[in-house]
Amino acid sequence: MVPEDPVVWCSGAEAPFAPAGSADPEAVHGGQDGGAQGLRDEGSWGRCRRPRAVNAAHCCGPARAVPGLFVWHLQKRAMQHMPCKLIRICRLASKRWITFQHFSFLKRMYVTQCNKSLYQQAKPKPDPVAPPFQERQHLGHEKTVIHKIKPVSLPCLPLPEASKGAEFSKAKLAAEIEGSATSGIEESKEEKQWKEMKLRLDDLPGILARLSKIKLTALVVSTASAGFAMAPVPFDFTCFLLASVGTGLASCAANSINQFFEVPFDSNMSRTKNRPLVRGQISPLLAVSFAASCAIPGIALLTLGVNSLTGALGAFNIFLYTCCYTPMKRMSIANTWVGAVVGAIPPIMGWTAATGSLDPGALLLGGILYSWQFPHFNALSWNLREDYSRGGYCMMSVTHPAMCKRVALRHCLALIGLSTMAPVLDVTTWTFPVISLPINLYISYLGFRFYRDADRSSSRSLFFCSLWHLPMLLLLMLTCKKSLIENDDKGKLQS
Repeated sequence: MVPEDPVVWCSGAEAPFAPAGSADPEAVHGGQDGGAQGLRDEGSWGRCRRPRAVNAAHCCGPARAVPGLFVWHLQKRAMQHMPCKLIRICRLASKRWITFQHFSFLKRMYVTQCNKSLYQQAKPKPDPVAPPFQERQHLGHEKTVIHKIKPVSLPCLPLPEASKGAEFSKAKLAAEIEGSATSGIEESKEEKQWKEMKLRLDDLPGILARLSKIKLTALVVSTASAGFAMAPVPFDFTCFLLASVGTGLASCAANSINQFFEVPFDSNMSRTKNRPLVRGQISPLLAVSFAASCAIPGIALLTLGVNSLTGALGAFNIFLYTCCYTPMKRMSIANTWVGAVVGAIPPIMGWTAATGSLDPGALLLGGILYSWQFPHFNALSWNLREDYSRGGYCMMSVTHPAMCKRVALRHCLALIGLSTMAPVLDVTTWTFPVISLPINLYISYLGFRFYRDADRSSSRSLFFCSLWHLPMLLLLMLTCKKSLIENDDKGKLQS
């Protein structure tokens, strides 16, 4: 807003002296309606709107009126334009205020000036690369073009006969070499392919021997023979022979049926992958026929030629080995204890074949064989853990290694106690526990090493010691056997 001019109070006589053409004509003429507004009804004094410069000029006289009017005009003009200038100055000041955008812009300028590498540089567009298949097509085209070029044949010159013979021999030798190479390649291909195994009669005995595990069968027959020899009765060679053959046939039948059941599992083990049924050297029908041809005569010999008790034990052992131990190998670690019972029955069969009855001496022999099998088999299976796990067998050495070591050591110490029980049951003299103590202590020491170290060396030492420990122990027992005269005298005294 423009401020109003100052109001000056004056008398009615002073109003007509307002100059003509002044900026306030209403003060002289009294308005546009022609009414005299200079004089007021209130009296001689009235309110008139008159600039201060006019009042000053009126009061100072005509000499100072012109400069006063000029000064008044400049002052009024300045007062009218002052608000616009102020508004413009404020607008310019507000436009030039420093904001956050100014700071960010200055920061970007500083960074780009200090680090020239931050400028965005446009990378040139790489040249178009031809696809590989087009290159191959071009190469193939070039090759075809090259192949189309025919070689220039030189004129044939007559050669001497000696050179012709040398060239002919070289060509013949090269043809023979190529023929031998191609025949070798064909033979290697034939070896890799599946082919039918042809069974020859010359190989049949060896195949059947491996099918029946002839070494294990020999060990079974030897333990049965030891049981027959330890019986406190006169030695009968015919009965001994029939009992040995019958026990051997029963063992062959049990081993053959075991291999027949375990073909898919034996193929995964490096120790058993070369068995006859796994390699297809014989058919499963032939293996089952061989097992039946061994089991039936073997049980018949034991039952009819020896006694019914021995025959029953032989049949029970075949059933226990094939129908209990074999499937349990993939189900539970209890298979080791069942297998130990199977190994303990043959010396009992030998004792019953000689005496016809189950005596404490027969059970003692069975107990020795039962305890001996744990350090023997646990040490063997310790180094075959990978094989057994690959074949899917549940063994102590695989699933319960700590128990495997404890059981082996426990039964090594049990052999000392069982040897001490032999003279108590009148099977041997008291010399036997004394002379058998060193070998029993040695196998116990190896069992302790196996329990402590549980490495390949300790397990192999225990296994190989068990191989000679059992024959040595049975031989010492046989040498310390009580004579028949002592047994007869003791029987008479008791009667």
